[in-house]
Amino acid sequence: MGGVTSSDAAPATPPRPELLADCGSCFGLCCVALPFAKSHDFAANKNAGTPCRNLQEDFRCGIHARLRDEGYPGCTVFDCFGAGQKVSQVTFEGVSWRERPKSARAMYEVFPVMRQLHELLWYLSDVLELPRAKPVHRDARRARTDIERLTRAGAQELLAADVPAIRADVNALLLKASELERAAVPGRKKNHRGADLVGARLGKADLRGACLRGALLVAADLTDADLRSADLIGADLRDARIEDADLTGALFLTQAQLNAARGNAATRIPPGLARPAHWSA
Repeated sequence: MGGVTSSDAAPATPPRPELLADCGSCFGLCCVALPFAKSHDFAANKNAGTPCRNLQEDFRCGIHARLRDEGYPGCTVFDCFGAGQKVSQVTFEGVSWRERPKSARAMYEVFPVMRQLHELLWYLSDVLELPRAKPVHRDARRARTDIERLTRAGAQELLAADVPAIRADVNALLLKASELERAAVPGRKKNHRGADLVGARLGKADLRGACLRGALLVAADLTDADLRSADLIGADLRDARIEDADLTGALFLTQAQLNAARGNAATRIPPGLARPAHWSA
């Protein structure tokens, strides 16, 4: 659906290239395997396993440069974390669902599993870059090694994997890493974990070191808010206003979250992430 390689931007020197979407090495899996419904995010309905009407014969998007203008902003904020090319080139050894139709169903089923595993690899890599999370670095490395090994297994082993259990184990590490890192932020930290903050007025709010894990911040006003070292894993930032906000050192923030938000040239973002092209000047 575009991923972080969309026109919304990608870092000039991207970190962790194996965890970044490479649409040129993928068989358009996000454009085929996943469903979407006609809405603000998508201009039409599409069933799982049905190719998007904009998917071309070379597996590229025919409206890639115009996704937002054509009514597909949802595609610009989807990130497979490199799962698409891993399934296409490793799991199915470079043979597409068009070349081998009998493999299509298994390929479509493996893709969302691989995406979850790659997302966990991304967050574990984040943990290993947090100096204050050193007490959990050893366990994080072990978990990353185990998951990397699983991502190179065959389709049947991937489909049999207990992904919820793997996610639970990794989440415990992420929580501990977050606590260790945010503990260095002075003062009392706000806890908005899983909170419904849709449309909330949080302009200029002091959210340094806050826990915003899984918070619904859709269309929230975070203009000029201080989000330094805040934990934003899983936070829904669709249409959230983050103009002039400071997200320096924000924990577990992804490019897809930035792409979904509305920022400007003054929004401060962590190194390694790119300023989306659709943000205001």
